Amino acid sequence: MTAFAAYVRFIRDNAPFLAVGALLTFLSSFGQTFFIAIFGGDIRAAFGLSNGDWGLIYMMGTGASAVAMLFAGGLVDRFRVRVIGVAIVALLALACLSMAFNPYAAALPIVIFALRFLGQGMVSHVAIVAMARWFIATRGRALAIASVGFMLAEAAMPLTFVWLKTYFTWQQLWVGCAVFAVLMMPVLFRLLRLERTPQSVTTQDSAAGMNNQHWTRAQALRHPLFWALVPSVMLFPAFATAFCFHQVHFADIKGWDHLSLVAVFPLGTATFMVFTFVYGWAIDRFGAGRLFPIYLLPLCLAFALHWYAPTVAWSAAGVMLMGMAGGGQATLPAAVWADYYGTRHIGSIKSAVAAAMVLGSAIGPGLSGWLIDQGVGFEQQLLAYAATFLFASLISIMPLRRAALQLPAAA
Repeated sequence: MTAFAAYVRFIRDNAPFLAVGALLTFLSSFGQTFFIAIFGGDIRAAFGLSNGDWGLIYMMGTGASAVAMLFAGGLVDRFRVRVIGVAIVALLALACLSMAFNPYAAALPIVIFALRFLGQGMVSHVAIVAMARWFIATRGRALAIASVGFMLAEAAMPLTFVWLKTYFTWQQLWVGCAVFAVLMMPVLFRLLRLERTPQSVTTQDSAAGMNNQHWTRAQALRHPLFWALVPSVMLFPAFATAFCFHQVHFADIKGWDHLSLVAVFPLGTATFMVFTFVYGWAIDRFGAGRLFPIYLLPLCLAFALHWYAPTVAWSAAGVMLMGMAGGGQATLPAAVWADYYGTRHIGSIKSAVAAAMVLGSAIGPGLSGWLIDQGVGFEQQLLAYAATFLFASLISIMPLRRAALQLPAAA
């Protein structure tokens, strides 16, 4: 059987579970930066906010959501996805309505917190943890397919909603998001009618990690491997978000039209899609631990190209390299946590990682904006960011090699 035929058969045999992962990651877009940013100008105009005010509100809400993830992420270990997934989607719908009907600027940090915590945080967390737990030998492929929801949303929603804004107010569009989320709740429930319970997962289908044990979050946080890998998973959302957040400023300092820069972003999405599936296959073939130290290396070159780029074509190459690394970010970290720490408490462990990632996405735009105000050019920052990616890759190599010696023989 060819690799492609095996992939198709895997999708067919596991379609309901894989569809749950893809649908949840798609719905998480309502709390992702690329979607909320579509309405940034409208929100600032409606509440009389400056760019700095809006950035501070966004950072406050996102930072608070990172803290909340530490406490809420472990719920995935206690409740079935059919229950917690549907409940969180319902709360996400309410968060969308709060954005549509909120009349107070002072309440915006709470609204942003709700969208970021429920969308970027919990909905995507539930999806990725479910894939890591439900699939073992085919975990990489499952994570790749679940990530299709992210990719579809990122590719289609910005253009679609910018077009819809010519016909509807931005508040009406947020109501539409809430309605769509509510309509997807019975779909999720139906897809998971045969879902395994947490008890069956822990007694039959869970996979042990290092030393053939199921690590708790407290144990993982005391293990050096965890902290050796945190910089990698935190730096990507921090500085990739910063690049997207300051894209208008970046185009201005390069002397480019903003539209010409945005026009190359779909190349990154396409590359992201291709390499998500490449990494999904490679994880099952070679193991997540072997691949982890290399997945950030394209970002080193990407940000160096953005720093140098005399034309948009050079940045287009950088955007494609960012997509290449994005394929690794979408699949590798979750597979590593499951492989090395086991799946019984993967929800609690990954919630700490998710908190670090969300915190990174809050710090990146704020830090880069502050540095710009202090006279540190954004181009120079990009070169420094490239160096941090290299550093994060290097410090993960030896801890992963040492930890691999403690993995169960089957791994």
